[in-house]
Amino acid sequence: MDGFGSDFSSGAGSGKMDTGTIMEQVKVQIAVANAQELLQRVTDKCFKKCISKPGGTLDNSEQKCIAMCMDRYMDAWNTVSRAYNSRLQRERARI
Repeated sequence: MDGFGSDFSSGAGSGKMDTGTIMEQVKVQIAVANAQELLQRVTDKCFKKCISKPGGTLDNSEQKCIAMCMDRYMDAWNTVSRAYNSRLQRERARI
């Protein structure tokens, strides 16, 4: 376990995992996963809504539709995210 344990050991060399570092890594991984999910959902929803005949290029109406669809989806995502984070903060404050 020398190679595996050394990646997660604290600076003091005690062999214990640095919880703060691991939590930060997990937060970053969650943020990346959320961004990937958002991108995939926007792509799926807006493509289905705006592209009737897939081809090599997008015409003007398809470009406008995709831009508006993405803007609306991002606005909705941000609104939900802010509400969720606000609720989490309220719940944490009650604990």
